[in-house]
Amino acid sequence: MKRDLLLVSTIHRASQAQLEANYVVHRLWEAVNRDDLLAQLAPRTEMLVTTGGAGASRELIQCLPQLRLIACFGVGVDAIDLAAARERGIAVTNTPDVLTDDVADLAIGLLLATMRGIVSGDRYVRAGRWLHGAMGVQSKVSGKALGIVGMGRIGQAIAMRAAAFGMSIAWTGPRTKKLPWRYEPDLIALARGVDVLIAACPGGAATRGLISRAVLQALGPGGVFVNIARGSVVDEAALVDLLTTGKLAGAGLDVFSDEPNVPEALFALDNVVLQPHQASATRETRTAMGQLVIDNVAAFVAGRPLITPVP
Repeated sequence: MKRDLLLVSTIHRASQAQLEANYVVHRLWEAVNRDDLLAQLAPRTEMLVTTGGAGASRELIQCLPQLRLIACFGVGVDAIDLAAARERGIAVTNTPDVLTDDVADLAIGLLLATMRGIVSGDRYVRAGRWLHGAMGVQSKVSGKALGIVGMGRIGQAIAMRAAAFGMSIAWTGPRTKKLPWRYEPDLIALARGVDVLIAACPGGAATRGLISRAVLQALGPGGVFVNIARGSVVDEAALVDLLTTGKLAGAGLDVFSDEPNVPEALFALDNVVLQPHQASATRETRTAMGQLVIDNVAAFVAGRPLITPVP
């Protein structure tokens, strides 16, 4: 008999199809009555699959007394109530490593697109404005100073890519590590000393608002901010204010505080490049992420050690 599995949000299509072939998958987002569905599943559902954005709240976890596994399609687990899972002995898995390269690639892509005006240049040509005169000059990337907030797998991958551009690299995080790049424990000092600041830290309560107005002001009117972490790590209102008043040179943003809602004030700014939370969204990586979810669920069902448990 197939085991029940609650799917909180849609995931990679082929991976979802594979889960539906092997388990009785209940799509929570399609439920006509969410409470009724959860009540029906409560006596028997041990497995839940979610995404980094959808997460799993304490309320949802409490609705499923038999729950034993939360498998996250994504590396970020800040939207999962880990304390609630821990209290119940519920295992949580995510999909690390497989998305590192894609996220780091997009971080560098946003840096280049913002500083070199790649997106605004494309619009300039398409609108026929080149016919009436040259586009303004942009900012050089090679040789600039880069600060990275968070030096985990993704932060290190960004640093290695930036090094190829001859950028000088410094970073900050909760603790120092043996790495070839300079560690700066003070975030404001880091921002003050660089041309570009990239947020690559985890989301969650510990980093909420970490990139504050003071940090952005320290980056200064010539500075560029790139965020491929979580929208919650930056004071978004301050970011918008500084960008619209010319007190920050530009920003490349893949994440926002209230996705998919993006501050409309950013839409008219040529010095801002926006993405719809696409950092890991390649066919290759989403397939690998889905396979990790499938493998973790299969390991749980078979009673084997989980592949990528969250500590």
